Amino acid sequence: MISITVLALVFGVVFLAELPDKTALAGLVLGTRYRASYVFAGVAAAFLLHVVLAVAAGSVLTLLPQPIVHGITGVLFLGGAAVLLLKKDEGEEEVRRPQDQSFWKVATTGFMLILVAEFGDLTQIMTANLAARYDDPLSVGVGAVLALWAVAGLGIVGGKALMKKVPLRLITKIAAALMLGLGGWSLYEAVAA
Repeated sequence: MISITVLALVFGVVFLAELPDKTALAGLVLGTRYRASYVFAGVAAAFLLHVVLAVAAGSVLTLLPQPIVHGITGVLFLGGAAVLLLKKDEGEEEVRRPQDQSFWKVATTGFMLILVAEFGDLTQIMTANLAARYDDPLSVGVGAVLALWAVAGLGIVGGKALMKKVPLRLITKIAAALMLGLGGWSLYEAVAA
């Protein structure tokens, strides 16, 4: 059964963490050059694969004793917050244009770009942490996939307009604050257990 609370929490954390990421910019670049639906199909498939791998890794962590899981997730959340706060703004990356605009060429370009760029990325690690923390792989997986797809859609369709309205630094600081809170709470639970 899906927990709406866990799904909403995961969606919010992953959405905010992914917005300032390079993949949102890559989606924006692809979306300005190619048919948006083709780009989204490839990007969405890559994100789905990443979430499945992250949830599987997080589910393996749940086999450990709870205080250890809370300690590991707490440290990783705090590390993720530090990465968000310390990383420099990234510019748009140049994406190689396929020879034709066919669905398979464009979708494959989007899939491969996200597959490579997101492997071991902060949001993938966060998704694994959340899966371990809540021991609810379905709710975590659905929340993470929906968040990543939402960011991809925003990046592909309206990324430039969004970034003009909401400062990227503000989004990054909100995501870091959420991760600091989750990290602190997890470490508290590890010590209190």
